[in-house]
Amino acid sequence: MIGQDPQAAAFFDLDNTVIQGASLFHLAKGLYRRGFFPTRLIIKGIWLQSYFRLVGRENPEHIADARSATLAFIAGHRVIDLQAAGEEIYDESIARRIWPGTRSLAQVHLDVGQQVWLVTAAPVEVATIIAQRLGLTGALGTVAEHTDGVYTGRLRGDLLHGAAKAEAVRELATALNLDLARCFAYSDSFNDLPMLSSVGHPCAVNPDGRLLEHAEELDWQIRDFRTGRRAIRLGLIAAAVIGGVTGAVSAGVAVARLLRRR
Repeated sequence: MIGQDPQAAAFFDLDNTVIQGASLFHLAKGLYRRGFFPTRLIIKGIWLQSYFRLVGRENPEHIADARSATLAFIAGHRVIDLQAAGEEIYDESIARRIWPGTRSLAQVHLDVGQQVWLVTAAPVEVATIIAQRLGLTGALGTVAEHTDGVYTGRLRGDLLHGAAKAEAVRELATALNLDLARCFAYSDSFNDLPMLSSVGHPCAVNPDGRLLEHAEELDWQIRDFRTGRRAIRLGLIAAAVIGGVTGAVSAGVAVARLLRRR
C-alpha cells in the first residue's frame, strides 16, 4: 500500500504513537531538573495529562487549562535555552522511548520518497528536535509566542490539538500540493479522529479504547506495538484523581520526589 507517490505523505501523532508516554512530561521533567520552574507549576500539567488518560475524554475547559499549564513551563525563558535543553532531554529521556515499530513505519514512507511529518500539541521546538533526530521531514506543533528571543507566555495561534491538527494538515497539504486522499495518518488517540479521518489511509497505532472500537468498525488498519499490560507511569496520580484535592496535594509531593529521582 505504501509506494512511491509524490502526492502522498505520512502524518504521525507524537505521544504514545511515536514515543512511549507524554512528550510534555519528559520535557517538563527535564526542565524542572534544570531549574526552569518550581514544583507547583508542574503539578497541574501532570494532573491534566493523567486525567485525560484515565477518563479518556476532554472538554474545552480542560484544553484551556492544558494550554495555560504548558505556557507556564516556558514563559520568561529564552528560545535558545529551551532548544538547547530540548536536545539534551531527547538524549536523556526520549530517545529510548521511541516505539521501534512506529519508527519502522515512518522509515518505510521515507524509503519510498514520501515526506513524514510529526503533528502534535507539544511545543514545536521539541517536536522539531525529535523529527530531526529521527530523520523525518519536519514537525507541526504548538507555537509559543516569543519577543526578542524570550517566550511571552502566550500562544501564536491555537493549541495544536483535535480539529486544529486536521486543519494544520490540510494547510500543509495545500502548500505542498499533496492529495490527502492518498496520504497516511497515524495516531493512538480518539481525539485525533479529525486528522485520521482527513486522509485516505488512517491507521490506529497503540489505540486507546474508543479509537480501537472506531477503527474496527471502519476496518481501518490497526498496529499495536505494546507488549504485556499497559504500564501507567504516573499511577500515583490516579489516586489523586479519585481522591480529589487531598490526593492532589499528596500527588504533588510525590511528583516532586519522582522528578528528582528519575
